[in-house]
Amino acid sequence: MKKVLLVAAAAAISMGSFSVQADGGAMYNNLGCSGCHGAGGKSVVPSYPSLAGKDAAWLVQQLKDFQTGARKDATMNAMAGMAAGHEQAIADYLAAQ
Repeated sequence: MKKVLLVAAAAAISMGSFSVQADGGAMYNNLGCSGCHGAGGKSVVPSYPSLAGKDAAWLVQQLKDFQTGARKDATMNAMAGMAAGHEQAIADYLAAQ
């Protein structure tokens, strides 16, 4: 748990260089989303869903649900918090893929 918190804190600190209008693709990659969900949201691992081409509003809601705990997944509950305030930019990027 401590390792997850340290990674989350380091990523949150690095997010300080992003503005609210920052490029969603850069945020997606810098947050490490592509590690599981694949480049451009196109997963090559069956256990991780592809996010490319999904509805942006749906993607935003999923991130918010993971952030609040309304949707439960240990990894995503930790990771989604790092996207706080940037959900729409990330979702718009993924929807366009």
